Amino acid sequence: MNPKKSTGWIITSAALGINLLLGLLYAWSVFKKALVAEWGWNDVTASLPFTVSAAIFAFIMIFAGRAQDKYGPRIIALLGGIMFGLGLIASGFSKNPAVMVLTFGVIGGIGIGLGYSATTPCAIKWFHPSKKGIISGIVVSGVGLAPVYIAPLTNFFIQRYGIEQTFIILGVIALVAIVLFSLILKNPSADYVPVQPVKVKKSATSQAVNLGWAEMLKHKQFYMLWSVYLLSATAGLMLIAHIASIAGTQAAWKAGFILVVILSAFNALGRIIIGFLSDKIGRRSSLIVVFLFQAVNMFLFTYFKSIPLLIIGTAIAGLAYGSLFSLMPSITADYFGLKNLGVNYGLVFSGWGIAAIIGPILGGFVVVKSGTYTLSYIVSGVLLLVGKLLVWLVKTPVNKNA
Repeated sequence: MNPKKSTGWIITSAALGINLLLGLLYAWSVFKKALVAEWGWNDVTASLPFTVSAAIFAFIMIFAGRAQDKYGPRIIALLGGIMFGLGLIASGFSKNPAVMVLTFGVIGGIGIGLGYSATTPCAIKWFHPSKKGIISGIVVSGVGLAPVYIAPLTNFFIQRYGIEQTFIILGVIALVAIVLFSLILKNPSADYVPVQPVKVKKSATSQAVNLGWAEMLKHKQFYMLWSVYLLSATAGLMLIAHIASIAGTQAAWKAGFILVVILSAFNALGRIIIGFLSDKIGRRSSLIVVFLFQAVNMFLFTYFKSIPLLIIGTAIAGLAYGSLFSLMPSITADYFGLKNLGVNYGLVFSGWGIAAIIGPILGGFVVVKSGTYTLSYIVSGVLLLVGKLLVWLVKTPVNKNA
């Protein structure tokens, strides 16, 4: 094997390992259920640490992306691991919602943003442009796959040691593991040229102009992609934040953490499968197909009142939501180039940050007021159809310097 290619796969594996730990964010619904049942928090209050963490995560991605473009991924991921671990550990020392918003939400969110910003841009720089979709999918699949093991593990720890000790245990594990993985990360040298596959479409070999963030903001395509992220992520995040509670509300299923595992498994599969597919049929076509399936699924979700139907609906939602995390960094690189991908994708990703505020709060507010999630499903379905229209309208920016 080409030594450079081998290095690329080692770095991709380390980036995947980091995301497998950062994905603890997506197991929050297990914590949320325990906070409501054991500490008497209501749905909205119990959703706040997750909501703030996701929003801070997305906001910090802009600055962390710029920092990793400038200083490299290793130091940024290292700082991220330390902050994320300390945020979790500190969450184990308070039952106050405001304090947990600070520890898990703010400190933990900063750590996630730093760590996540250093993984995908670093990995895809080691591979040919025709591999952007699949490499992005592999790296970000860690975040989606994490709750498959973290959700049952968290549930086990809570049952055996309580909520406080669970935060501390998971914090120590995350801190140590992310720090070790971060030491492996590095960008290729400036003169590095990845090997071109023998069979590859000509369009896949073309490189976008490398735009800086200020120049990117002058293109309407940025605002369209940002809006697409916002609209599509809202539906997925509403389910992720409430899926364990939805299981109890719609099917009287107390083992709701199993749906967290199912959603996470298909979330991870969607990142890899759709990432690979997008290398073959294009990002736009992949997004359009995903949005249509997810919109139909959301409109029908209120009728999923049995365990088998909830499992099917959750699997489809996870597959569709996960695909965003391989498609969006890939299409950002396609349109605006690899050189400044960290900060450019950070800006596009801020659309997800707004969705992280809207989605969980929407679900929590609706269920508190009405006792069901029906209205939030309908709103999410409509947003997905609008997102599909935007994807259909967006075109590749014209390279005026070509």
